[in-house]
Amino acid sequence: MDTLLRVFPVRSCSAGVLKRAQASGRPCLLGYIDKCSAPCVGRVTPEEHRALAEDFCAFMGGEAKRFITKLEKEMAEAVGTLDYERAARLRDDISALRKVFERNAVVLADDTDADVFALHEDELEAAVQVFHVRGGRIRGQRGWVVEKVEDATTPDLVEHLLQQVYGGDGDSHGRLPREVLVPVEPSNAAELTEWLGGLRGAKVDVRVPQRGDKAALMSTVRENAEHALKLHKTRRAGDLTARSQALQELQEALDLPVALLRIECFDVSHVQGTNVVASMVVVEDGLPKKSDYRKFSVTGAAAADDTAAMHDVLTRRFRHYLQDKSAQTEASALPGHQAPLEAAAAAVLDTITAAPRAKFAYPPNLVVVDGGKPQVNAAARALADLGIEDVYVVGLAKRLEEVWLPGSDFPVILPRTSQGLYLLQRIRDEAHRFAITFHRQKRGKAMTVSALDGVPGLGESKRKALLTHFGSVKGVKAATAAELAAAKGIGPSLANAIVAYFSGDDTASDALPAVNMATGEIIET
Repeated sequence: MDTLLRVFPVRSCSAGVLKRAQASGRPCLLGYIDKCSAPCVGRVTPEEHRALAEDFCAFMGGEAKRFITKLEKEMAEAVGTLDYERAARLRDDISALRKVFERNAVVLADDTDADVFALHEDELEAAVQVFHVRGGRIRGQRGWVVEKVEDATTPDLVEHLLQQVYGGDGDSHGRLPREVLVPVEPSNAAELTEWLGGLRGAKVDVRVPQRGDKAALMSTVRENAEHALKLHKTRRAGDLTARSQALQELQEALDLPVALLRIECFDVSHVQGTNVVASMVVVEDGLPKKSDYRKFSVTGAAAADDTAAMHDVLTRRFRHYLQDKSAQTEASALPGHQAPLEAAAAAVLDTITAAPRAKFAYPPNLVVVDGGKPQVNAAARALADLGIEDVYVVGLAKRLEEVWLPGSDFPVILPRTSQGLYLLQRIRDEAHRFAITFHRQKRGKAMTVSALDGVPGLGESKRKALLTHFGSVKGVKAATAAELAAAKGIGPSLANAIVAYFSGDDTASDALPAVNMATGEIIET
């Protein structure tokens, strides 16, 4: 815009700046540096300014070459009349126009006119992005977020989207391109294509690009949609009014007698029952409190299924809460009645300031579990077994975003546009992200098997010392006993054991003295 204003100096100031310039009879700074034709002080007539604005729009609409050719002819004429100052100014204008024109890169063939649509959606909302390609260049871009008030599939959503974009006023019909590229084939594709062709007065090809430049451009548009939805959710989560409304709606919908100052959400993650883990995320006043997030490893009988794992995790979390609560009560107990009141207050103050808050000392007002009726009942049973009655439990099922309460045969259905449902969904998604991250870390460690694991007497700390010293397992294998003994924590006997292990010399191994598996020291026999 700044570059084009030197060639097409249309007014770009606000109404207030325009009125002040008209009242004072002096243009603003842009008028003095020739980036505004200054209609405020009558330098150009309304008709001349209108022509400038139309030329500006025509250039942005793709007619750049016409203006560049026109300016080149004027520059040649200025040179012919020896008006070198005007010729230099026209040369700079041509350079500016080419700079803007080249920045709008060619993405498709020169004869391609297409609208490229892409979506990124979740259970409640979908971000829409569309690139308008004319003459092979991107001439415009639009984006917006729609709420999924109905349980529609992606093809249905694409069909409704095209109807909304092209079914409006007559101007949209004139802008209909020859091609409409969509992420998936819309519902009723044949009828929709015929309808679009009727609006345009010529054939319209609605299709899904599979490969080539058009598929690459579709990928870019899809990334834009993904980022737009993330930005929308971030702004929505940071809105204080929306957070307060969400907490209030949730409290009223669940008929809870307490304000939801602290919410904890639990999710279980595993792959076919292996490496079972769980996560606990915390939200206070509608905002995540990551310092209170916790991770759980689930083993034994508790890893049998999701309900057993959920019962185990809730039991462990609130058992810790009861223990921390009991420890804090004992630590903050006042001295005997014989002690002066000042000493008692000082003792309590010393206890509070000296001891940091325990990890599980604060109970939530609401526990949210990722799952339906079985998971909710398992969580409620865990709290009941511990005698905790002032913590409420709900579950959020993924399929239809249903909210389940303990002991209820039917879920609570929140409106799709509810801020409370959006808050529950955001907490659930964060718990799932935290759990799956921990699960991947644990699974990655389980799949990592070192060649040093089988060396007798070589524990984890000494394996790390060897790898740090030699850089790799290959370096350890190539080292001599003396070189191994030079590493931190590796004695001569353990060095000989490592050499014998990798050489496969059973005789040497049998001749070695017994080695302590924990310390690597020789055991006297």
